[in-house]
Amino acid sequence: MSLAPSFAATLVTADDVRIDAAHTPSRGPDDLGIVLAHGFTGSLRERPTRRIAHVLSGFGGVVSFDFRGHGRSGGESTVGDLEILDLDAAVRHARTIGYSRVAVVGFSMGAAVAVRHAGWHGRDGGPDGRGPRRGGPDAVVAVSAPARWYYRGTRPMRQVHWAIEQPLGRWAARVGKRTRIRKGVWDPVPSAPHEAAAHIAPTPLLVVHGDADGFFPLDHAHQIYEAAREPKELWIEPGYGHAESAATPGLIRRIGEWAVVNT
Repeated sequence: MSLAPSFAATLVTADDVRIDAAHTPSRGPDDLGIVLAHGFTGSLRERPTRRIAHVLSGFGGVVSFDFRGHGRSGGESTVGDLEILDLDAAVRHARTIGYSRVAVVGFSMGAAVAVRHAGWHGRDGGPDGRGPRRGGPDAVVAVSAPARWYYRGTRPMRQVHWAIEQPLGRWAARVGKRTRIRKGVWDPVPSAPHEAAAHIAPTPLLVVHGDADGFFPLDHAHQIYEAAREPKELWIEPGYGHAESAATPGLIRRIGEWAVVNT
């Protein structure tokens, strides 16, 4: 498959972190921008992310980016906390370059960030008490999202916690995945995705989860969906595993079609 060309950009967050980004022009509607938020240790330059950006570009222009601490972006990963500022910069960039409608599509950690970010921009500013903000997304898609923090119920998530919490794990993530992780604990603990989901409405929310997800079982998807208010949808995908690497072109096209209709 020939991937669509993309154009590099550097974004700056509200806390002055430089974020590496790219814009893939639309091969479809020219007023819809789709912001693509990758999972933990992912990157806009990895083939699964590039493939997804190519498919989504059939439905709108795609702004993909590396979260802080990932790839060529600056800073250190806070694994879902301050990343809402990175996503906020990407959404603002999509509007700055001319998209009047903006949908956010997040995977795994990026899905958790997308839900938290949309709640922050919700009518009451969400559970973190920062107050509502203008310029949030017009629709949100959360794929393979965790509903709550500190989940260790699967072997892959125990490995993720080792990478986050142990010096050797952080070294391995830095060397093997170009992911720099901030050491220490959250203070304060940010709102969990299921808490933020309650504050997203009236922005449409789509929750997508696979019944073969080895990281987060289906109760995570149900917890986010049940906490959210209408308009909302839940897709449980038979045989689908986790996040970008398992997403088929058919699933991504359906997500693109949903974004066109719901923004």
